[in-house]
Formats: sequence, structure tokens, C-alpha cells
Amino acid sequence: MTALDQQALDQRFIPFDSLRYSTEAFIDYRIPECSPKYNYALIGPGVSQNPNQPISLRERHGFQVGGVSMPHGKMNPPHMHFTCEVFICVRGEWEIMWGFNPDHRSVRIGAGDIVSVPTWIYRGFRNVGIDDGFMFTALGGDDTGGILWGPTTLAAAAANGLHLTDDYRIIDERKGEKLAPPLKALEPMTEREIAALRDWSEAEMLTRIVRGAGLRWSTQGLLDSALPGGGAQLAPVIGQGISEDRDTTPPIANSHGVSIEWLAIPPGGSVARHRLADKQVVIAVEGDLALDIDSGRAQTQCCLKGRDAAWDSFALPADVWRRMTNRGIGTVRALLLTSGDHRKRIEWAPEVIGAAALAGWARDANGHVALKRFTDRSQR
Repeated sequence: MTALDQQALDQRFIPFDSLRYSTEAFIDYRIPECSPKYNYALIGPGVSQNPNQPISLRERHGFQVGGVSMPHGKMNPPHMHFTCEVFICVRGEWEIMWGFNPDHRSVRIGAGDIVSVPTWIYRGFRNVGIDDGFMFTALGGDDTGGILWGPTTLAAAAANGLHLTDDYRIIDERKGEKLAPPLKALEPMTEREIAALRDWSEAEMLTRIVRGAGLRWSTQGLLDSALPGGGAQLAPVIGQGISEDRDTTPPIANSHGVSIEWLAIPPGGSVARHRLADKQVVIAVEGDLALDIDSGRAQTQCCLKGRDAAWDSFALPADVWRRMTNRGIGTVRALLLTSGDHRKRIEWAPEVIGAAALAGWARDANGHVALKRFTDRSQR
């Protein structure tokens, strides 16, 4: 991999106030109960059906990060994805719906809650909280296969002058466009085909929700956690992440193409110098998180701020050294989205390994944090 220069590193910082949205990203933008809806595309090629959708960083990561906001009472109508779709609520209250064959089930989530909706089922969501509620979204894969809209959604759009072609182009009659040969309308699933999809019960879906209030934090998730100036904790959400705690088990373990973990750093604490062979996206949800990054060709430092209505992000390249430090007076909480379904292995800087050894800590042959006297004894 070619080492990134200063400009390339700086472009990977995505302040929340730099985000641009589209209100015409999808076929539902003129359905009254669905409009306005503000769609954001942060990282990845994007899934919008509008070629003019702004995207902050188009680079492929093996997953995609987006965001959505809409006024109270507005909804995103039934649709289907072929790869994972994860909703990360950071503000407000949302109703997540699924099924629609023909009835739907629903659960509510609030700030700090994360839900992974299974593939191959219809889903939708509605803002049931404050007007400027916000959710980040994660989609598996660089190519998600597109979106399959429910027949009721396509019919409602058509009644308002919008049509979707079989190659996913939006035809807007109010702009003088016509759905005429050789263009063909997208053919939706039939009622029989929808009825044949797996029916997820409410009990089953509840196993795919990780509540912020029920996170299982680990104080041994990182080699440097017990060192002076460390103190970071990890809480798993989805998949095999970066945790070095042998007792960590993610609540949602099936393949997503991305792992998701919460990171908490106390005031004055940090995650010491390390690097990963995988791309990683960091989203600051609470507090001031300083990133010191060294690509081998350039160094940069930026501060990600997590506030009540603004959350900065950074797309960390693979194989770059980084250090994460809490620069504020309160605990930092951030989300780590790391590419791949495999367990990620941290490469710590030699000085970190040395400091851990002096404090009596090491990693065992499986990469888990352990008392050094036990790992040393096994080598005799």
C-alpha cells in the first residue's frame, strides 16, 4: 500500500457540519408521509438512486456508512437490502418496522441503541421523536446489490408522478420525464413471493438490538487498558472486532462484512500507538477524541467532536499508526467500524508492548490479554 500524503489523510476527516444531504435520494421523495427525508452518504460508493447524491468519501471500505434525518412522524417506507443494514441511533427516538407481508412488526430505539436488520426482509422506519433525530447507517459490502422497494411503495410513488426503471433510474413526470419504451418499470415482488420470505418474530428481532444501557464493557479489551494514561474500555456490538479480551462475545455474531464496537476513554486516557491491517471508521458520539495519525509519509492530528446534535467521523486507512486520546473533561464514547468478518489483530508499537511487560501484562498465543507470568511460563 502506498503511504498517504498529508492531503489524502486530511480528506478522511469528515466533520459533521461538512455533510451534505439529498432530499431526492430515493423513489419515495414525493410520497407525503415520507417527505422531507434527509439522506447522507459518508463513506463508500453509496446506494442512492440519485446520481447527484453528495458523498463525503467514495473510497471502498468493504462496507458503507450513511445517515438519515427526518421530521417527526415521517417514515422511510418498506424496502429490502441484500446485505446487512444496521441502524445506529444517536439522537431522538425511532420506530424500526419489518415484515410487511402484509402486516408489520415494530420496535423502538433511542440514542445509543443499535439494531441490525436481517437481509431479505422488508423493513422501514419512522421518526417518533424530536424533529432533528439522527441515525447513522451501515451497509455491508461495496456493492449492496441495490434496493428492492415494496409494491406499495412503488405504487404510492407512481401516484405522485415518480417511477423506478428496471435499471434503477428515477423517472419524474413533474420534470417532463416519461416512462416510455425502451424504459421498463421495475417489477416488484408479488404477494406470494413476499409471503415466502422468512417471518422474523419480535422475540427474534430483539436479539438483534443492542441497547446502549445494556452494553457489556471490558476493561481488558486492549493491551494498554491497565497502563497509566490508558483506561480505555470496549463493548462489542456486531462481529469479531479488535477486542483482546478472551471473554468477549459479540451480541450479534453473524456475518456483516464489518464489525462494530463501542470505545470509551476516560478523561486523560488514551489508546496507545497501534495500527491495524484493516480499514476502520471512527465516529465520535460523546466528547473530544484526538487522533494522531502517522502514515509513514505524513502525520496529522485532528479532534473528533461528539455533541448532542453533531458527530464527527474519520476513515482510518489500513496500516497507519494511530493514537486516540481523550482531550475533554468527560468520558469519550466513540464507535469503531472495522472492515471484515474476521477477528482483527492489533499491532502495538514496541514501546507499548514493553510498558505492558513491565506492568506484568502480555498477550497469549491467541492474541488475548493475559498475565505475563503465565505466558512466560508456557514458553519454558
